[in-house]
Amino acid sequence: MAARLLEVYLDLLSQPCRAIHILLGCTNIPHTVRTVALRKGENRTPEFTKLNPMQKVPVMVDNGFVLTESDAIMKYLVTKYDVPQHWYPRQPERRARVDEYTAWHHTHTRPHAARVFLLEVLIPRQTGSPVDQARLGRALSELEDTLDRLEDMFLRRQPFLCGDDITVADLLAVCELMQPEMSGADVLQQPRALQRWKGRVRSVASAKAFHRATPRCTSETATQPGDITHRSQSAGRI
Repeated sequence: MAARLLEVYLDLLSQPCRAIHILLGCTNIPHTVRTVALRKGENRTPEFTKLNPMQKVPVMVDNGFVLTESDAIMKYLVTKYDVPQHWYPRQPERRARVDEYTAWHHTHTRPHAARVFLLEVLIPRQTGSPVDQARLGRALSELEDTLDRLEDMFLRRQPFLCGDDITVADLLAVCELMQPEMSGADVLQQPRALQRWKGRVRSVASAKAFHRATPRCTSETATQPGDITHRSQSAGRI
């Protein structure tokens, strides 16, 4: 029996889903995108709940093997498929640096960036209430501390978060930190090392891959296409 094409269930309003989408676009791994619109409750259908009882995206199905959580999915993809090793290096010390950041990411970058977006955009839009400036101020302060730590701990004397080459860690981080742009804000506008890092990530990962992932998530009511199949291409893989 022929192997089924890799499937990924994504909502591109989700930062981790965009990271996976960009990675797949960079590496040209053949796949089909199954769109799951969270705002429409499509993650709560019986069919999707069977795939992920937690009713969350992203979800990957690879020839019957189901995997959840963006970090695990991205590392699985670049380990199984024929892609350049820099995405998740095989050398133990370099791979450990990627694991070090992704562990830190889920308790620092992701929650702090997401909280700013929640307070500044989602809650006011969903409730019609004004922005709680006091809570937003505290959230921005926490995020600023996280940005300082990102620069001091991960970008000191190196162009990417985990060394001289781009990795899955950079995609996870940049998608989180670009999320406030959906409200017209950019937490990386200041002339700092993170702004230059963001430019390097977009350049190396390809602007085309970013464009495919980001234009569809410019507002909460943005429409997304249905299922899309992406076949392998011989050129342009990084």
